[in-house]
Amino acid sequence: MKEEEQLDVDGNVKNIVMGFKMKPPYEIDNTPIYTVKEEEGILGRAQKCGSITINVDVTDPDQKEEILEHEKVHLDQMKDGRLWYDDEYMYHRKSGKGKWSKVKRSSEADGAKSHWWEKEAYKKDSKIKKRRNGKNKRNR
Repeated sequence: MKEEEQLDVDGNVKNIVMGFKMKPPYEIDNTPIYTVKEEEGILGRAQKCGSITINVDVTDPDQKEEILEHEKVHLDQMKDGRLWYDDEYMYHRKSGKGKWSKVKRSSEADGAKSHWWEKEAYKKDSKIKKRRNGKNKRNR
């Protein structure tokens, strides 16, 4: 383990640089999650402020987990600059750079599985289901 001191202009020790970085053995997810009364057909939403809302009518813990993971994908897409929305349009681009494309919002367009950003989220959903099914089989 190599330690190296970094000095400021006066020669005082500014900080000590270690030869390696330690990563904690746990993950912290500070995403605020709220349960709210949603309109019919809406199970969850990724909010622009970084929070997630889940319909209060969803009571199954497995379904809640799926909704959370699905909406976290959309939060990541927004953080990466690939997805955004307002009251009238959904804006998207496959990379975080370039020109935005837009889709008019409607009950059919919001959450449509044909959009690339929804395909990304549903792909994560299927991985969760496979993992959960594998656990159930081992525990029998």
